[in-house]
Amino acid sequence: MKYLLIAIVAAVLFVPFLGAVHLFDWDEINFAEAAREMIVSHDYSRVQIDFKPFWEKPPLFIWLQAISMQIFGVNEFAARFPNAIIGIATLVTLFGIGKKLADDKLGLWWALAYAGSWLPHFYFKSGIIDPTFNFFIFLAIYCAYRTAFSGKPSRLAILSGIFLGLAVLTKGPVAILVSILTFSFYWLYKKGKTGIGWAQLGLIVLASVLTTGLWFGYEIIAHGFWFVQEFITYQIRLFTTKDAGHGGSFFYHWIVLLIGCFPASLLLFTYIRGRKGKSIYTGSYGTEIKDFKIWMWVLFWVVLILFSIVETKIVHYSSLCYFPLSFLAAWQLYRISENKLQLHAWNIVLMLLIGLMIGLAITLLPLVGVYKELIIPHIHDRFAQANLQAQVPWSKWEAAYGAGYMLLIIIGAILLFQKKAQAGLLCVFFSTILAIQITIVHFTPKIERYSQGAAIDFFKTFEGKDDYVQVLMYHSYAHLFYTKKLPPVNQNYYNTDWLLSGKVDKPTWFVCRTTDSAPFRTDPDLEIVEEKNGFVFFKRK
Repeated sequence: MKYLLIAIVAAVLFVPFLGAVHLFDWDEINFAEAAREMIVSHDYSRVQIDFKPFWEKPPLFIWLQAISMQIFGVNEFAARFPNAIIGIATLVTLFGIGKKLADDKLGLWWALAYAGSWLPHFYFKSGIIDPTFNFFIFLAIYCAYRTAFSGKPSRLAILSGIFLGLAVLTKGPVAILVSILTFSFYWLYKKGKTGIGWAQLGLIVLASVLTTGLWFGYEIIAHGFWFVQEFITYQIRLFTTKDAGHGGSFFYHWIVLLIGCFPASLLLFTYIRGRKGKSIYTGSYGTEIKDFKIWMWVLFWVVLILFSIVETKIVHYSSLCYFPLSFLAAWQLYRISENKLQLHAWNIVLMLLIGLMIGLAITLLPLVGVYKELIIPHIHDRFAQANLQAQVPWSKWEAAYGAGYMLLIIIGAILLFQKKAQAGLLCVFFSTILAIQITIVHFTPKIERYSQGAAIDFFKTFEGKDDYVQVLMYHSYAHLFYTKKLPPVNQNYYNTDWLLSGKVDKPTWFVCRTTDSAPFRTDPDLEIVEEKNGFVFFKRK
């Protein structure tokens, strides 16, 4: 009954309003466009973008989106629906594992720690690959851990390999790298006494190879090695070079997890040891949960350090940390509820400060919209200045949402200082869930109008028209998805110079950002048809 209740609550959290806002460039539209092109081309074996091979990602998540689009149509809801289902499965799984490790209370705390933190919750309302990838690789690691304690280790080893293979088919060989590093460091920590036999390791490898071979093997047989070779080359480049516009410092993901996984991330500070070298909590617990806790710490640090080293820095690259982070937080929440751990005053103050900072950002957001004319002159980015010219309705009263969140965070902190720990923590987590829902439903559509709304509106006017529409000087997939582009008959379409100055055979349109528009404004073959919110729209004369 509790499993069903959690599934219903998760569905209420993750499914409504999935289509309330346009897909965001790049990643959301990238994957949705690949799924749309699968449907249009009837080629489900390879991922395509602009009806050309796209070797950056394997097809599993794209298949899920394509199935969803066959059911709900080609739209934002369908593109995000697979992750909503994964979100429901994730919370049910976390409850089930927590119950097995200890009891229902640990399972409920774990589900709450995950759903009640900003980015872990937010990603289940998105159309990016990572929530699905993270779910599969976590299950692979969990099943591997369980082989040491189960009476049927071979079955769990096979399941671990299957889930690992599904993770590879979702995002690529990074799943293998993370798994090998996690097991290796766990092996070192345990001095070789992992409880996982060579036979089980062999089954994991065999099952994962067979699972990944369902696509990689077919691709090699059907089309040769070139596609797989390009795929692997891209993965190596992603790890060793900065992707355009996605560099950052070594501590980029540390800050992302601290702020983005609030309030669960603050519970990790309760593991800091005291002056006498003893943990600030006491008590003993069973071998299984102790071993699982080691697995989670190892997974957390492997992912955090690995993607801190990787040159390309994107927010969701460290999202696999959400599983171990939320468990480690849930374990402390569980011990607090059992009166086996007390929060120090500095833990509460840190939670209060970060919560107030997030609440202040939500409070200021509508005020920026209301008083944007006073703010624009102080912004030095011309594109950002033009974005803010978008006509988006704001009211000063909307600041009450952020103020209300700050008030609840303060109430939660007061309860914690009064030693009403469980009530205080529930207040913080449930108020965060409420704030997340308000942000997604109320604020995200308004933010999208600034960042890309004018361009999306322009692209949508070409749906069903047999015109050429291309972007200039910036990277985008929006013109493909929102024009519902069909495969080009004339291959010259892929030559931008031909579109700009050649003998085109269809009406031809271009979009670029105002900061990059100077050379095109003086092009005698181009005519400006509109300028809006940072974008300039041209037509071939």
